[in-house]
Amino acid sequence: MTINLPIATEIIPMVLQLQPAIALTEDQFYEFCQLNRDFRIERNAVGELVIMPPTGSETDERNFDVIVQLGIWVKQDGTGVGFGSSGGFTLPNGAVRSPDAAWIKRHRWEAIPAELRKKFAPICPEFVIELRSESDNLRILQDKMQEYIDNGTQLGWLIDRKQHRVFIYRPNIAVEELDNPKTLDAEPLLTGFVLDLSQVW
Repeated sequence: MTINLPIATEIIPMVLQLQPAIALTEDQFYEFCQLNRDFRIERNAVGELVIMPPTGSETDERNFDVIVQLGIWVKQDGTGVGFGSSGGFTLPNGAVRSPDAAWIKRHRWEAIPAELRKKFAPICPEFVIELRSESDNLRILQDKMQEYIDNGTQLGWLIDRKQHRVFIYRPNIAVEELDNPKTLDAEPLLTGFVLDLSQVW
């Protein structure tokens, strides 16, 4: 018997407009996210909630590999703090975003009061990675990467597994596009960190 599985189609995140009827405080938004852990919830700069379904198992397995590679380097280097895909950051423009992986210089992270670090810390990571799954809309991810750069990120990698491409984002430099690279070098920001993409594709 042959089973025809559906082809993955791009999923546009659900956007909920709350304002001006409801204006969630930072604490209320955090609690809302805790009550709805089965969803990935972000908030854009104008206060709309962006709700995405959980990623598929294969994408999460690839993302885990990316986080492990970054994590090993973070522990060896010691100059910064690494984060996985579950953590959220409140950017200077008011948006709350959750990159698939991120890195922040240790002195910047430790300067944030401990109480604020427990929720969606008010900081923009220096380095972010977004991993595109089969169902992710590329334009939405590209806009998100540009938002990181506009808010202080110094290096961003958008890894497009679907097309085997990588888009590299830096401030005041045109986006660089690489076709099927084997590795990614994070110099000079993350000295010595090279991401092996052989297990990501």
